[in-house]
Amino acid sequence: MFGVRFLARRLRRFGPRAPFRPLRRTWLVLAIGVAVLAVAVGPASHLLTGGPTWIGPASVIDGDTIEIERQRIRLHGIDAPESDQVCERDGRPWHCGAEAAAALRARIRGHVLTCREIERDRFGRAVARCRAGGQSVNAWMVREGLAVAYLRYSFAYLPEQIEAWWHGRGLWAGRFVHPEDHRHRR
Repeated sequence: MFGVRFLARRLRRFGPRAPFRPLRRTWLVLAIGVAVLAVAVGPASHLLTGGPTWIGPASVIDGDTIEIERQRIRLHGIDAPESDQVCERDGRPWHCGAEAAAALRARIRGHVLTCREIERDRFGRAVARCRAGGQSVNAWMVREGLAVAYLRYSFAYLPEQIEAWWHGRGLWAGRFVHPEDHRHRR
């Protein structure tokens, strides 16, 4: 009963929301600060891992794997069609796996790549974020619809996938089996 009287007096004295405004404002400022920090640090968080970095020209193994200085590197957060994978575009077969690899080859030709390792996969390959000409190769592959965001491991390239889907680019211009499902069906 004492608590109810105290609260009633307090509400009469300050109004229904007055005592909580400073606290609410503090939480709002704190939430905005955390959100800004997450946005600022999130994309750059891989720089804090301290993993190895490879710099040099790269050769393409397939649509999501390259090689720099005899080090095989899987592009982080993306999954490109397998080299033998056939998709459908305009009602006709389309060798999407071979085209993804060819497009990656054309994109990195003449560039020095910088790849920072994020982790190692179960095959011992380095899994890395790579840049060519100052731009993310991983994001470019997904944005062009030549690979899908590998949501099992990362949501980093989901915005690029939505953009590719929206504009009907690459894989999204027709029908395809997700690369992971294609591998399991072999």
